[in-house]
Amino acid sequence: MDILNQYGSDNDGSDSGSEAAATAATSKYAQQVVRQYKVDTAPDTIGNRQIAIANDPNQAVALLPPAGAGQQREMRHNMEYAQMMRPLVGPADPDGTLLADKPATTTGGSSIGGGGGTAERQAIEEAAFREQERLFWRHGSARDPSVGAGAAATVGNSKGNARAADGGGGGGGKRARRRRDKAGDPAIVRDEGAYQGPWAQFESEKKKAETSGPTDAQRAAHEQRMAAFAETSGAADGAARPRPAYVAGQPERTQLHAPTERDYQGRTYMHVPGGGAGGLCASSAPPSRLLREWKGAHAGGASAVRFIPTSGHLLLTSGMDGMVKLFDAHESLALLRSYGGHSLGVRDISFAPDGRSFLSSSYDGFTKLWDTETGACTGAFAACNRGGGGGASPNVARFCPADANVFLAGLSDKRIVQWDVRARESTLEYNQHLGAVNSLTFFDSSRRFVSSSDDKTMRVWEFGIPVVIKLIADAAMHSMPAVALHPGGRWLAAQSMDNRIVVFGTGDRIRPHRRKVFAGHLVAGFACQPAFAPDGAVLASGDAEGRVWCWDWRSAAVVARWRAHDKVAIAADWHPRLPSRLATCSWDGSVKYWE
Repeated sequence: MDILNQYGSDNDGSDSGSEAAATAATSKYAQQVVRQYKVDTAPDTIGNRQIAIANDPNQAVALLPPAGAGQQREMRHNMEYAQMMRPLVGPADPDGTLLADKPATTTGGSSIGGGGGTAERQAIEEAAFREQERLFWRHGSARDPSVGAGAAATVGNSKGNARAADGGGGGGGKRARRRRDKAGDPAIVRDEGAYQGPWAQFESEKKKAETSGPTDAQRAAHEQRMAAFAETSGAADGAARPRPAYVAGQPERTQLHAPTERDYQGRTYMHVPGGGAGGLCASSAPPSRLLREWKGAHAGGASAVRFIPTSGHLLLTSGMDGMVKLFDAHESLALLRSYGGHSLGVRDISFAPDGRSFLSSSYDGFTKLWDTETGACTGAFAACNRGGGGGASPNVARFCPADANVFLAGLSDKRIVQWDVRARESTLEYNQHLGAVNSLTFFDSSRRFVSSSDDKTMRVWEFGIPVVIKLIADAAMHSMPAVALHPGGRWLAAQSMDNRIVVFGTGDRIRPHRRKVFAGHLVAGFACQPAFAPDGAVLASGDAEGRVWCWDWRSAAVVARWRAHDKVAIAADWHPRLPSRLATCSWDGSVKYWE
């Protein structure tokens, strides 16, 4: 630039010379002005580093400013306090000195040094690099790529240097041969000396079998706790649990608990009070107080609760003690009759459309038909009568609303069996589920029904035709063990195991209603039965923590919730005539009546 400034025209030569002299004089005596620092409003992702290697992944990167840059006065990216106070670390020279304490050096562009260490560019095959990388992480040493192929220089600790130099061998010598266990005797199939053949383990790989699960002391303590729980669970005031009221093979029996079987007019408790069922007495609303509690109604826990159809003046409950009990839900609220005919717990109960009979499904493998008024057992239907195994048990049973002489039973062996009460035999089987059937719900004027199963699907059937007409399955679906039909007949509410109640339409195209979901409760792992108010305005359900939740049907908002039981509130049912009355039952053995 000084040579170029000497050239100029004659016209401006004097001016140029005078300006240059003035500039020199000024620069000689002038002081440096205050430096203006640039301030960034957002952090820089690469900080203060000058990186020009966007297309060259092998180029080394300096983590700190190069030597000679002076003290850094500005920081163009945000750093955490822990990073700024972190001690110096990095690669070390053979003499043990950290390279971070040495000045940066650059030799032919092959390495960039500095406070962050050094990084060298080497050419090495991918397979050889991966092999040495595995060796380094396994033995702490690897072959030095900067020396020739024939050299045996290594980097890392001294213990693994021999392996790295040998390419992974042991000490450069002959590798020790591993020995397998004996092949065994082909005549022995199990236990010691059994035949293993070429699949025998190496002696170096043999490990002692580790005992999985609880220890003997833990198992004994658990059995002791369960025995104590079985003695007191469901019984009032901690009293001892009663023995089963029914033993398999004995005739079924019933007991009347009412003072008299008939009143002064000769009417039994089947008489509907108030001169008939009539219509709804009021609009539905969540209950606000406890009307009656039957504490210890079922030893071991209650499983289901049902109001008698149309009138609702009787309440039927079942429990794990194998008993079914009938309570007055209108005036006295007392126990009227008990039914004993199952040797194991009762899973589900269901009234006939007219309420004169009901079904009870038990874990003992039987579905039994009872006369509500007399307490007589008029039929016993075994789950393994036709094509089933001996371990099958009915999970659910439902009468056909159009024909009280026919009912469906969903079994634990994936089948749905259709029974004829008059012939006392099964007439049809619906066998396409891949898991235990948990619920059966009729809709469309009893022409169709939907079943849900442990296989996380819902299947729609034409009643009387054992062919699925609609399969509802999705990878995101969970098992839905309890389903309730809306009083209007257009919607199904299914209790999903992801702590939601999902809704399905029952029109020509049965599909989920994505925008109507009821959530907030905890039911994962528990088949809590939801229930609709008789006018369909409120949906109720229990949860695993003993609470009862009520949602508004239109907005899906929670309108009420309260702590109803000490354990899982497994079932709930609305009074068919008094929409503000709700019955719930729990695994704590109690049945509660809310108003």
